[in-house]
Amino acid sequence: MSEQRLGGLSAARDVHGAAWVLAALRDLDCTVGSIVPPVFEAYARVFHPASRRTGEDVVAVRWAEVADANGRTMHPAVQWGSIAGSREEHFSSTQPGSWEWEPSEGQLPWEIAQRLVAILAEHTGDPATTFFGVWEGWGIPQSIFFFPQGTPDEEQRQARDAHDAEVAAWRELLASAALFQVPERPMHLLQGPLAAIEDFYEFCSDPPSLWWPADARWCVGTDIDLMTTYVGGSRRAIEALLADEQLEAMPVSDDQSITWEADTINPLPDLP
Repeated sequence: MSEQRLGGLSAARDVHGAAWVLAALRDLDCTVGSIVPPVFEAYARVFHPASRRTGEDVVAVRWAEVADANGRTMHPAVQWGSIAGSREEHFSSTQPGSWEWEPSEGQLPWEIAQRLVAILAEHTGDPATTFFGVWEGWGIPQSIFFFPQGTPDEEQRQARDAHDAEVAAWRELLASAALFQVPERPMHLLQGPLAAIEDFYEFCSDPPSLWWPADARWCVGTDIDLMTTYVGGSRRAIEALLADEQLEAMPVSDDQSITWEADTINPLPDLP
């Protein structure tokens, strides 16, 4: 059977590259160590930004800005529901003047992924070999097409056919990849160079939930239910993430709780 590939990604034929992850991850006990293996010197929590319109642009909004606007405190265990204003405002996904769209849940934003790649590439001896765990539940990407008025029918058909071909290739890639059983989060195992993370955003829009280099020097985890991403690595790697001005990140421990109830400084607002 020929190797299934898409861009720089290929299907892993077995779970050997994920064995250390499976051996180290805790059961889903709602701690950082159940998202990324609790085997590293240090850990960082990277916050997915909210966003709002500014003129004709959409700009990122840091959690610290939202917390400040609502008189709340930013800290490593902070939870979105505790800083985003009232629960009514949170569930309507807007707070005029502060944010309009809440942080992405379960999916690492591309801008954040780019920064992580740029930093973490310096903290592995083998950026050419990286493993990516894709949650089995994402399914097949769907797209809606918008064409300028007057676009010829043939041009529209070609665009749709090209998309359908990419979707078919993505489906075949996942189907041929080994499946590894992360607790309550079964994942397809893909591999490729570290830079191949770009292919997830180009071909399917569903980024990996777990990714790490072959030398296991670090690991990035984005659980499907969370608005933040956790990174474990060497102290130097984590310090580099924390110092990067383009990231909003804070140090955490592997036993820190990841649930909404973890924020004891900013309790959840009462329901209206």
